[in-house]
Amino acid sequence: MDTPRVRCLILACGNTLRGDDGVGPLLCAWAEERFAEDPGVRAISCQQWTPDLAEDVAGAETVLFVDCALDQAPGHVLVKEIAAESIRPGLVTHHLGAAELLCVAEEFYSGRPRRACLLTIGAGSVDVGEQLSREMEAALPDARDLLEQTVRQLMR
Repeated sequence: MDTPRVRCLILACGNTLRGDDGVGPLLCAWAEERFAEDPGVRAISCQQWTPDLAEDVAGAETVLFVDCALDQAPGHVLVKEIAAESIRPGLVTHHLGAAELLCVAEEFYSGRPRRACLLTIGAGSVDVGEQLSREMEAALPDARDLLEQTVRQLMR
């Protein structure tokens, strides 16, 4: 029996024990519930993006990467389209950025999604602890809305 191709892969990363860094897994869990009835949407959460995820990326029609960002204002929600970027030497054995993971998918599995986007939310604190910052908590409704809109747009 053939499994249906994933129309939109949501690939979130973050550490739930490092404050706002846990927003990726939090949004991924929300997306799993929100799209539970849609077999075309698959959500995966992990602490960091690693090369073993390249097969999933290569087999998806579209991908939405979700993460916090240290280079954005705390609570600022941003989505942007991304393309594959070359891998820096030595990087493949450790964690990858979203653009590098697209490159690994293409190089090792000869596949790539037709579109890929990165949704980020500016981190207010990544200190040890499970509590989100005030700015991150305030940004969650907008981040959920933008995540849902982006998934629906990607699946068109």
